[in-house]
Amino acid sequence: MATFLTLHQAPGLSADEIAGYGPEVAQGVHARFRNLFVNLRSGFIVTIYEADSRDAVEQEFERIGFPFDDIHEIDYTLDEARLAAMTSGATS
Repeated sequence: MATFLTLHQAPGLSADEIAGYGPEVAQGVHARFRNLFVNLRSGFIVTIYEADSRDAVEQEFERIGFPFDDIHEIDYTLDEARLAAMTSGATS
């Protein structure tokens, strides 16, 4: 399965409204939910999903009834531990 990052703009969306999508999101019919990052003031939302394809992620949002702006497949990830390992031999 591939990992996808999605971008959304939903100004005015509240934490309660986001929670209302929870039961549908948890079903994960076409794609599997992994993470959600939200700035409630600006309405900026980022989600991480796993799926077989970009089309599957799009189908999942259509099924849930939540609009999206962009869906991007992730080819490379780097966490804090790997960054530290990569840079541990670096000099300043």
